[in-house]
Amino acid sequence: MVQHPRDYKWSSYKTNAEGKASVLIQPHDQYTSLGRNELIRRKAYRALFKAHIDTDIDNQIRTATNGNYVLGNARFQQQIESALGRRVTKGKAGRPRIKRDND
Repeated sequence: MVQHPRDYKWSSYKTNAEGKASVLIQPHDQYTSLGRNELIRRKAYRALFKAHIDTDIDNQIRTATNGNYVLGNARFQQQIESALGRRVTKGKAGRPRIKRDND
């Protein structure tokens, strides 16, 4: 785990919070809505990282990321499943049970 968002290899923090140029990262609507100019947006973006994240939420995010599934309510998960055409929720461990004629 990294100590600061800027230390994570794939983070946009250096661009959004510190103004480092990037050919990959483009400002999105949520970022541009943080302020009327670049300096205000960077300051507002940095402020987002000053709040402490609840341990339970942090664990939920980490588990979903490591498990490669969507974090959100059932409605959101269904929308993402429909858009992607694949399961995006946590699966059940083990093999599916075989149905037998006498079951």
